Amino acid sequence: MQKPELVAPAGDLQKLQYAYRYGADACYVGMPAFSLRSKTTKFKEQEEILEGRELARELNKKYFVTTNIYPHNAKISAFEGHVKWLADEVKPDALIAADPGVISVIKEVWPEARIHLSVQANAVNYRSVRFWYEQGVTRVVLPRELHIEEIAEIKKQVPEVELEVFVHGAICVAYSGRCLLSNYMCYRDPNQGACAQACRFKYKLLEEKPSADALDLKGKNIVLEESMRPGEYMPISEDEHGTYIMNARDICLLPYVAELADIGVDAFKIEGRSKTAYYVASVCRLYRDAIDNGFKEEMMEEIYKISSRGYTPGFLKGDLKEFSMRYEENLAISKARFIGIVKREIADGQWLVDVKNRFDGGEIEIVLPDKVVALEVKEMRKVSGEAQEVVHGGDGDRVFLMDGEGFEGGLLRVSV
Repeated sequence: MQKPELVAPAGDLQKLQYAYRYGADACYVGMPAFSLRSKTTKFKEQEEILEGRELARELNKKYFVTTNIYPHNAKISAFEGHVKWLADEVKPDALIAADPGVISVIKEVWPEARIHLSVQANAVNYRSVRFWYEQGVTRVVLPRELHIEEIAEIKKQVPEVELEVFVHGAICVAYSGRCLLSNYMCYRDPNQGACAQACRFKYKLLEEKPSADALDLKGKNIVLEESMRPGEYMPISEDEHGTYIMNARDICLLPYVAELADIGVDAFKIEGRSKTAYYVASVCRLYRDAIDNGFKEEMMEEIYKISSRGYTPGFLKGDLKEFSMRYEENLAISKARFIGIVKREIADGQWLVDVKNRFDGGEIEIVLPDKVVALEVKEMRKVSGEAQEVVHGGDGDRVFLMDGEGFEGGLLRVSV
């Protein structure tokens, strides 16, 4: 059986490099105006998209471009031009799209393009998947709401279509991510790529004094005015933990990689174009290992050293249970803190590090594509040579004294 393809997010060129280096077979990128990450993607210029394409070719990796917005009329002409440029200059391995109008534009402007149907299209049954296949779609990214038996049935009924399944990353509060909450609250439309993640906020009820009409004195629904508490905040609670009623945990299907491969899933997708290079690299490394060598329980210890909101298998094993929501708080959790990126060795045992977060010295781990190395940082210095006991995020380049070799490009972290 052919191994499923590992598809990773790339919000900028650095993340693209790390995704490929740490095990991704393919990456998806997109420009702000035409993909669903208009606020966070760093691929803002055509030259950057072209540079990413060249990197993929050099490494013999696949390169997908997201064109999965639902464009209004004013964007159609620009979108046609964008697809023509992609066809003439970039030639990605596939375009990811959701809107039927967008797909019709792709077929008209670039008939040879491979089209992957975005999760935004809500293809939850085999009839839908077959319909899109008849429209020229070669791969369908399935919604997160499907059980594993449903995925298996889709593959059985439409074996000629490649199926891609989300295995790791954030879960949206809305069905397949098509939410209007952010648009309502912040005037940022998620379906145009500008989601503010309003579902992660903390909410409370504010009681107001009822109007005279609400005080039904005829006995149908008597409300005692003296029991009202106008101006008083009341937490929204579904259980004893708290108020984050829409704060879904992240999906993690690492233990189910073999099961998904056995039913014929063609590609595993990681969510997170807005996440750090450490996140992308670390997740890719673990799923690459699980695909190639099988899942091991100790992998779960590693996965919890990556920032998340806690993990759930989502709908894969049945309908969501209470555990799938995280009521405690909306902050990310992790058993490790990302410290920085090792750039190069500038002298024997002296490593130049791009510092991202505070570090007090001492024990540290270096995450490499094939292993994690634990060692001690003997000393930290400024590039000018001045010793430092503590380094901070934003410090930029600092020199770490560490024994060993082969650390170039490694990701530094410390357990917390």
